[in-house]
Amino acid sequence: MTRAVIFDMFETLITHYKSPLYFGAQMAKDIGITETEFRKIWTPTEHDRSIGKITFEEVITCILKENNRYSEELLKTITDKRVAAKVECFKHLQEEIIPMLSALKEKGYLIGLISNCFSEETKVIRESELFPYFDAPYLSYEQGVAKPDEEIFKRCMKELGVTAGECVYVGDGGSFELETAGRLGMKAIQATWYLQEGTTQPVGRKPEFLQADKPMDILNYLER
Repeated sequence: MTRAVIFDMFETLITHYKSPLYFGAQMAKDIGITETEFRKIWTPTEHDRSIGKITFEEVITCILKENNRYSEELLKTITDKRVAAKVECFKHLQEEIIPMLSALKEKGYLIGLISNCFSEETKVIRESELFPYFDAPYLSYEQGVAKPDEEIFKRCMKELGVTAGECVYVGDGGSFELETAGRLGMKAIQATWYLQEGTTQPVGRKPEFLQADKPMDILNYLER
């Protein structure tokens, strides 16, 4: 019997692609360097940024100094714009997200969150309107471990007090999260309601997994 539903955050509960992006290309432009130059430092630090070994500000400082562009003003500008872009994501929720989370609560399901995230995203997530819905929020930056590592899934399940067989995991499929969930014994569902074919979104459909094209489909699957 399903007792808990564990969600991914980005491209599952929220999306970057309904609002202006502030990724590598945009930050590089503000710094005045090429995206290739920017990514020489940015890309190799991704994992360490996701598990709390280095902050966004520290990496941007390194990029600015390496390219002789450092100033406190520019660092603040980039940081503020990055945080604002993350906040903006929560203003463009798919219309069924809140009703779906509310319905899960009303029906007595436990709700977990497992999100790979960086320092600049953690505070935004915790201050968001979605955060109160989570009984066990597990953010990689705080946990020191990131998907697809099984450990972050096991920690979330332990706090929820459930077994893998009592869990449904819902995610867009990035970071091989669905594969890990399935391997652990959870029912894994790919959230496709934010999927836009032909965009720069990192994941397409994974037909080997159950698909949910709208958030309320999750309730329908649970009630079968």
